[in-house]
Amino acid sequence: MKGVMRFGKKGKLSPRFIGPYRILRRVGRVTYELELPSGLKSVHPVLHVSMLRKCVGDASRVVPIEDVQITEELSYEKTPVVILDRQVSKLRTKEVASVKVLWRNKNREEVTWEVEDGMRSKYPHLFHTPG
Repeated sequence: MKGVMRFGKKGKLSPRFIGPYRILRRVGRVTYELELPSGLKSVHPVLHVSMLRKCVGDASRVVPIEDVQITEELSYEKTPVVILDRQVSKLRTKEVASVKVLWRNKNREEVTWEVEDGMRSKYPHLFHTPG
């Protein structure tokens, strides 16, 4: 469409909406002024209500900031909490064992499958040996 500003990616993968942004004030009956970041200085901050969507936050996806320790490189180390499941995938010539890992600061829906050998060597305390 001509005259439509796209944000980020081009084409059909471009986001339909960006935000959320805080509403500063109601300008008219159907227009609102938003608090936009400096990266969007070319966008006029007063928008018609048809251009806005209500943002409903999901409290289960919020990670408490005090629980995340950030290094000087502005990254954090993922630490596993528990092994939830184990599976063996059969390839053409060999079998690969994988474990389902729950990570710290992640929801139960965000578990990942990792190669068992790598996890066993890096985090041996997660694997209980029968004895």
